[in-house]
Parts: sequence; C-alpha cells; structure tokens
Amino acid sequence: MTDVRSVEAAEFRLAMRNLASGVAIVTTGAEAARRGLTVSSVTSLCMEPPCLLVGVNTSSETHAAILANRRFGISLLGKGQEDLALRFAGGANGVDRFATAPWQQGILDIPLLEPAIGALECVLHHHQVVGTHGLFIGRIVATRGGNGDPLVNFQGALRALPQA
Repeated sequence: MTDVRSVEAAEFRLAMRNLASGVAIVTTGAEAARRGLTVSSVTSLCMEPPCLLVGVNTSSETHAAILANRRFGISLLGKGQEDLALRFAGGANGVDRFATAPWQQGILDIPLLEPAIGALECVLHHHQVVGTHGLFIGRIVATRGGNGDPLVNFQGALRALPQA
C-alpha cells in the first residue's frame, strides 16, 4: 500500500505521547570508549532465543559504537534516576555521561548502571535501519535484577511508576 501517505512526524509524536514506556540507558564499550544514551524504545522480542529490540538514532555516536562492538547493555532506570536519564539524553557527551553514577563492567565488558532496577547484556544478533533509526536485536546472554519503582516516559515527562 505505497499509495497511502504517512502521518506527519508531529502528529505521530503527539499520538505516541500517550504510550507509557520504560526508560533505559543503552551502553557499549569500555574505559574511554564507553558510549550510551537514554531510550524508551526497548521491547522484549522472543524467548527462544531470548532477544530484545532497541531503537537508536543512526546519527548518535552510540549507534556506531554498538555496530563496532557488536554487544550492548540495557540498564533499566527507576525512581530517582531522572537526572541520569536526562544526562544520557543529551546533558553530556561521550564518556562524560558516565561521570556522575556508579558503573560496573558486565560479563561482556560493557558498562551497566550499578543502581539500575534491572540490567541485560546482549550480543548483536541483527541490525536493520528504518528511517532515522537503527533497530538492534540483541540476544540476551546475562541479566541482573534489582529493586525499585520503574521510571516511565509518559506525555513527554519522566514519571515514577509505583510497584503493584
């Protein structure tokens, strides 16, 4: 159906504001080559093999770093981590984004946020560019649980979602 027009970006953005999404930091690299950014586009994809999908803007340095490293981590953010989410959304650049929080290197030698409410380590299974974003499918090789209320993006604001 190539003859049906797409909605305008502003209309799409307005509609998607009503979809509550978890907030996470996607990371890759080690030491001075660490890169990361805030995303709200992480989703479980399948259980066999265990995979997730994350969308990353192709213009970001993190996109290129994930392609180069072929592995990445997802740190799930919780209540009280709004400043960190904003820092990784553009408040700092490159390795400087990692300066204000405790990080540990995972089994894949990628940074994971120590106080995250959960973390996943992935090896790159597949990459596909669609429009302005690269879709990364990661095969999950390690997970770490945590505690706390999740941070969500809803109607353009970061909000804490209380546990049930």
